[in-house]
Amino acid sequence: MTSTAEKSKVKKLPPRSKVKADDTWDLSSLYPTDAAWEKDLVKFEGMIPKITPFKGTLADSPAAMAKYLTFDEGMEKLGERLGTYVFLRTSEDTADGKSQEMYLRYSNIMSKAGQEGAFARPEIMAIPAAKMKKFLAAKELSAYRLLLERLIRYKPHTLSASEERLIAMQSEMSEASNQIFGKLNDADLKFGEIQIAPGETIELSHSSFSRCLENPDRKIRKQAFHQYYAEFSDHANTLASTLNASVQRDVYYARARSYPSALESSLFGDNVPISVYTNLIDTVHRYLPSVHRYVDVRRRALKLKDVHMYDTYVPIVSEIKMKHTWAQASKVILKSLEPLGSEYCGVLEKGLLGRWCDKYENKGKRSGAFSCGSFFGDPYILMNYQPDVLNHVFTLAHEAGHSMHSYYSAKHQPFVYYNYTIFVAEVASTFNEELLGKHLMEHARDDKERAYFITRELDDIRATLVRQTMFAEFEKIIHDVVENGEALTLERIKGEYRKLLDLYFGKGFVVDPELELESLRIPHFYRAFYVYKYATGISAAIALSQRVLSGGKKELDQYLGFLKAGCSKFPLDILRDAGVDMEKPEPVAAALKRFDELVTELDELV
Repeated sequence: MTSTAEKSKVKKLPPRSKVKADDTWDLSSLYPTDAAWEKDLVKFEGMIPKITPFKGTLADSPAAMAKYLTFDEGMEKLGERLGTYVFLRTSEDTADGKSQEMYLRYSNIMSKAGQEGAFARPEIMAIPAAKMKKFLAAKELSAYRLLLERLIRYKPHTLSASEERLIAMQSEMSEASNQIFGKLNDADLKFGEIQIAPGETIELSHSSFSRCLENPDRKIRKQAFHQYYAEFSDHANTLASTLNASVQRDVYYARARSYPSALESSLFGDNVPISVYTNLIDTVHRYLPSVHRYVDVRRRALKLKDVHMYDTYVPIVSEIKMKHTWAQASKVILKSLEPLGSEYCGVLEKGLLGRWCDKYENKGKRSGAFSCGSFFGDPYILMNYQPDVLNHVFTLAHEAGHSMHSYYSAKHQPFVYYNYTIFVAEVASTFNEELLGKHLMEHARDDKERAYFITRELDDIRATLVRQTMFAEFEKIIHDVVENGEALTLERIKGEYRKLLDLYFGKGFVVDPELELESLRIPHFYRAFYVYKYATGISAAIALSQRVLSGGKKELDQYLGFLKAGCSKFPLDILRDAGVDMEKPEPVAAALKRFDELVTELDELV
C-alpha cells in the first residue's frame, strides 16, 4: 500500500495553462490569436464557391490556366497556414475541446474545397499533348511549368474518366488490409503481463516489448521475446492472409495503371529508377560481414555463448549519466554544427533559445517529438524534453535539422516548390545527428564514454540502413512472388523471411523459429516500398556530413544549396547537386565503411 508521503512525491504533469510562456512556442508568426485564425477560416470558406467557375476553362488558353493555378495557389497558401496553426494548437493539449473543435471545422472545410477542386487534375490531363506543349512554352505559365510537367508525367498511367471513377470508388475497399492489420495489431493482440523486476510487473505491449529487449537481465529479455511472439503465432494465418491481400492490392493497382511492377509504380512519383533500390540491396549485401562481426562483438562484450534477437538491443555500455539543461543542449548542438557556418547557426540559435520550440511535457501534450515547418511561419519544434536523457539531445538536433531544412526551403523557393519530398526529408535531420555524435565522440572524457557514442552510432546505422534494407528486400521478394503468379502463403512468407534473417545476421546468430513471424508484424509491410527511403536517407546524410567536414566552402555551399532547393528538382537531382549520387553505390558503401571502422574501434575498446 502506498503511503501518503510516497504519494506526495509523485510529480504530476502541469496543465498547459501553468507552463511558462518562455518554455512554449510562439505561434504569432502564423496567427497572433485564435480569433485571427477564425477570421481567415471564414475567408477561406468564402473562396470555395469561386472554384466552380474555373471548371471547363483550363484548356481555353495559357492565361486561363494561369488564372486558375494562381487562384489555387492562393487557396493552398491560406489552407496551409490555417492547417499548420490548428495542428500545433491541438498538439499543445490533445484533450483541449476548443482546439479539437477548431481542427474538426478546418478539416470539414478543407474536404469541401478538395471536392470542388477535384475537376482540375483530369481536366489538365485531358489536354492533347501538342496543345500542352504550347501551354508549357507560354510566358503566362512559366511559374508553374515544373508543376505541370510533373503532373502530365502521370498521363500514361491515368485511365479514362469512367475507369478513374471506378478506381476512386475502390478507395475504402483498398484500405481494408491496412485497417484489418491495424485493428488486430493495435487493439486485439494481447501479450499478457511480465515481471521485469522484483515487485514490478508490467503489461507487455509493443512499446514495453522494446524496453524489455533493453533489460540487462537476459531471462527477462528471453521471456518477453517468446511471450510477445506467441501472440503473433496464434494469429499467424490471419496476418498472412492480410499481408497477401495488401500485396495483391499493390500489384492490382500497378497493373491497372500500366506500370511494369508494383515497385516501379511506387518509385515513379520521385522519378527514382529501380537501380537505386537494387543498388542499395546489393551494396548492403557486400558489407554484411561487417554486420556479422558487430554481432560477434556484441556477443563477446555481453559474455554470451550465442546471440539471439533478444540480445541485439541491450546496451553494450550502460548509458552514461550526462545532464543537459535546455540551454546546455542547445549550446552543444550549436557547437557541433559550427561547420555549417555562422548564418545557419545564428538562425538556429535564435530558434532554439527563442520561441520556435515547445520544450517540456505538459498534461495532454502530444507525445514524442516533431518539426513542423510551413511557408509563412517559423519552423516549429515540439519536444517533451528531459534534461537527464541524453537521447533527447540527439532528438533535438534531429528535429532542428528538419526545421532548418524548412527554413531554407521556404526562404529560397516559391510556395509551389518549397516543400521538400519524403525521399530527402530525413537527410538534413540525420546529418545533424552525425555532426553531434562526432562532436561528442571527439570530446569523450574516457574510453567508456567514447564506446557509448560509438555503439549508439553503430546501432543507428544497423537499424536505419541495414535493417530497413532487409525489410526493403523482403517487400520486393513478396511482391515478385505475386507478380510471378505464385501463392503467397504463410509458409512462403516465413520461408523467404528466414532466408533473409540467415543472410543478414550470419552463422553466429541463432534464429529462433518465432523470429520468422517478424515478417507479419512490421506495419510498413502493409504500406510497401517506403522503408528503403530510411536507408538511402541515412546513407546520403553520412556521405554529405563527411564531405562537408573534410571539404571547404564549395562543399558547404553545395550542402546549403540542398537545404534551399525544396522540391524545385526531383530528389535525386537535388542530392546530386549537393555532391551525392544515389544512383551509384558509393554513398551507401561510404556509410557501411564507416560502420566497419567503428566496429573495429569498438572491438578494441570493449
